[in-house]
Formats: sequence, structure tokens, C-alpha cells
Amino acid sequence: MALMITDECINCDVCEPECPNGAISQGEYIYVIDPNHCTECVGHFDEPQCQQVCPVSCIPFDPDVIETKDQLYQKYLKISAV
Repeated sequence: MALMITDECINCDVCEPECPNGAISQGEYIYVIDPNHCTECVGHFDEPQCQQVCPVSCIPFDPDVIETKDQLYQKYLKISAV
């Protein structure tokens, strides 16, 4: 799965710099996560860093983007090879 940011986001700016893949950016109203670049930090860290720093816990797993750890790792390899 990729992660997503919910409407509870307070635009505190702490998640964006923590993403090693650059998947987080400012959206129209709140921060958003590009599921094509989100690897849940697989390949970089043991836990998703954005979830670790979010003060309001508004970054759950996106049920619409289901991926295995292997798929996330393959995505990480593809992204990091660019």
C-alpha cells in the first residue's frame, strides 16, 4: 500500500522533508502523497517516516493502493535508479 494524507492534516510541514522519495508535496488545501513514488519508506527505513513525525496522525495506509513489501521494494529500486 501507499500512504495517504487525510483531511485532518494541519499543514505543519514536517512530513514533506522526511520523505526520502519526494512523494509528499503541498496540494491545493493539504499535503498529498503521490502513490507512484510512495514506498512506505521500504528500501530506506523500517517504518514510514512521515507517519513517525506527523503530530496529528493523519497519514494512514491508502486502501485504494494495495502493494506487497516486494512490490514496494521493486518500486524503490526503480525510483532510486533514476
